[in-house]
Amino acid sequence: MSDVPPAVPHDLRSGSDSRTLRDALGCFGTGVTVVTTLDRDDAPVGLTANSFTSVSLDPELLLVCLNRKSTQLPWFARAEAFAVNVLHIGQLEVAQRFATPDVDRFDGTDWEAWSTGVPMLTDSLANFECAKFAEYDGGDHLILLGRVIRVRFDADLDPLLYYRGRYRELHFD
Repeated sequence: MSDVPPAVPHDLRSGSDSRTLRDALGCFGTGVTVVTTLDRDDAPVGLTANSFTSVSLDPELLLVCLNRKSTQLPWFARAEAFAVNVLHIGQLEVAQRFATPDVDRFDGTDWEAWSTGVPMLTDSLANFECAKFAEYDGGDHLILLGRVIRVRFDADLDPLLYYRGRYRELHFD
């Protein structure tokens, strides 16, 4: 007889439905970004997105995926430039505001314009000013590929993370 307690069964799930896929994808922690551009009147528009990745260093390309249900999407589809603003742990409120429909997302948000005129959130962990390089159909998302024009970052800040449907912070021992 062993003194080792029986193993606790793992909660392993599998399936081919969209809910199971979404839950499995939620196991991959991501950073949180606010993607910005200008509308037809050159007013700032933006939305929260966590589907963001580097693509190439030569040429300098990045990718962001935007939900087709977003009311902001038409401005990104017609834009020649956009910005990806990577948020730090002190910007949870910004992430939530830019994810909320029917609010003035730029109210109380400090931003500046660089060479393309698109909004760059001034206190972000990192900012990437991009010229649109290509766009692709990604099913329920629009995939934007951007050529990086300019970048700025603060190496002393920690990222705001998104994991299993919740915002998170890094924790080190």
